[in-house]
Amino acid sequence: MKIGKYSFGLGDRFGHQGHAQLKAIIEAAGKGTEITPVWNKSNREHIIIGTEPGDVRLEADAVTRRAGFRKPYFVDADHINLDTVDRFIESSDFFTIDVASYIGKRADEEAIQKFVSDSSKYSGKLEIPGIKPSPVVIKLQITEIAEKYLFAAKKAGEIFRKIERLKGKENFVAEVSMDEVPSPQSPVELFFILKMLGEENISIQTIAPKFSGRFNKGVDYVGDPLKFAAEFEADLLVINMAVKEFDLPDNLKMSVHSGSDKFSIYPHIGSVIRKHDKGIHLKTAGTTWLEEVIGLAEAGGPALDFVKDVYIKSLEKTDELCAPYADVIDIDVSALPSPDEVAGWNSRKFAASLRHIPGNPDFNPNMRQLIHVAYKMAALRMDEYFRLLDEHKDIVAECVFENIYNRHICRLFDIK
Repeated sequence: MKIGKYSFGLGDRFGHQGHAQLKAIIEAAGKGTEITPVWNKSNREHIIIGTEPGDVRLEADAVTRRAGFRKPYFVDADHINLDTVDRFIESSDFFTIDVASYIGKRADEEAIQKFVSDSSKYSGKLEIPGIKPSPVVIKLQITEIAEKYLFAAKKAGEIFRKIERLKGKENFVAEVSMDEVPSPQSPVELFFILKMLGEENISIQTIAPKFSGRFNKGVDYVGDPLKFAAEFEADLLVINMAVKEFDLPDNLKMSVHSGSDKFSIYPHIGSVIRKHDKGIHLKTAGTTWLEEVIGLAEAGGPALDFVKDVYIKSLEKTDELCAPYADVIDIDVSALPSPDEVAGWNSRKFAASLRHIPGNPDFNPNMRQLIHVAYKMAALRMDEYFRLLDEHKDIVAECVFENIYNRHICRLFDIK
């Protein structure tokens, strides 16, 4: 089973927007850009909302069947580990193996020394094509990388083999993610991490490193886009080299997590992958939930009252809602509008404050990030929320389509 060259992780926390998401994929194909849809939902999101992994499969199967979509699509067990993988086995065919919690834990000394010994031929200059000057690697650096990442790689192998045993060797796509950690991996670290994964015989088709800069949920990249572009290209060249050196799958590609709304770096990502004729996997996660809120705000009346109340109640629980996402949000609490202020807003003002339009003076990235993690507040009133989504499905679906297609796909792939 192989993932397409270009793929999008389409988060749909409440399972109502599969049709609008797929419409964006179909529209891109009509313009000559084939994108494989991957519906993803994490274990944390299932627990908060009260759904099961099988619900995502039902949604994906239903919307593709209704649209007559006969191209490949996937259902992602998003950010799973040994503790959570079991409940995703039956319904998923894409597994994001998250090793973040294992990074920094030490493998046994014998395994570390063996890895260092086997890697000794890379001491000195590591000739990464296109990177000048080539990085100088010393034995101590390789040892430090092994001490930091080898245990995590072995855990990834353990998880992969469990999935392989239960699903069958050719029946799923595997990704390894290490993005939700405090420090980015350098291109040299990525090279040796891929060596570790190759030695574990993990047939990874996508790898999600942590890049420098901030990838906060639902807002633009925070950092120097040109520095990111150089780092991204170096990582991509490392992947090319590692595929040949370590017998990894030849379609191995980069995965960008918390990838929604990173408008300032999309042109750089697009330019680099076209330059080297490589694929990309972009995860858009909770951006669909945000568009549902925006659509309900635009609908006005009780729908606007509902999303105002979600925001006001989220203000009361800011610390609780933000804690699980500490590495991927950065909210200036002083810049959040007060309950009294929001209570007086009309539909246009509320929607404009949330909708990510660069340069719009009404846009409030702090409010957007808080709402991004506040889906729990809607889940507490699920019946009412679903009724409103159904009543205003056309407005909401248009917001979801417009966001994924025009603000994400067109920017990334330079579709006019």
